[in-house]
Amino acid sequence: MRSAALLVVLVQRIASFARDRRGISAVEFAMLLPLMVTLYLGVVEVSQGVAIDRKVTLTTRTMADLASRVSSINNSDMTALLSASAAVMAPYQTSPLKIVLSAVTIDANGVAKIAWSDTLGGTKHTVGSTVTLPTVLNVPNTTLIWSEVGYTYNPTFGYVLTGNLNLSDQIYMRPRLSDTVTRVNS
Repeated sequence: MRSAALLVVLVQRIASFARDRRGISAVEFAMLLPLMVTLYLGVVEVSQGVAIDRKVTLTTRTMADLASRVSSINNSDMTALLSASAAVMAPYQTSPLKIVLSAVTIDANGVAKIAWSDTLGGTKHTVGSTVTLPTVLNVPNTTLIWSEVGYTYNPTFGYVLTGNLNLSDQIYMRPRLSDTVTRVNS
């Protein structure tokens, strides 16, 4: 008799427990928490990656724009110009930044060659080497300023999934004050 009463009490307790909804939200929260944290960290990583990519594009355009606004550049001007990239990239690190700034001259036959090249953290182009330009920019007897910027982005949380991301951009601009930008004291 005692075991039957114990069984009835046990069944009532189980039924009461099954009807009780007070702990459901805690269980749902525990199940969704890992997904929500992962989603949040993913949004943070993507947002930071997009912001750095925009800074890379802005740095590329700024370097070409500054170089195209002068008729000649000496060593101290070039150092100042390349160092200005830190202000453009702020608040992000500049150690993964690689900048190559070059002048490309196009002769009467439409052959484009490097007239001068400088770099910050990268590898400059060899003077006199031939480069292939987009057809629309290959205008005989002209000069272009070629800015190339690369940035190795190391995601804080997503590194396991993606590894480093190599962000880069390039742009060509025509000199504004003269037909060419001369490199002095290189």
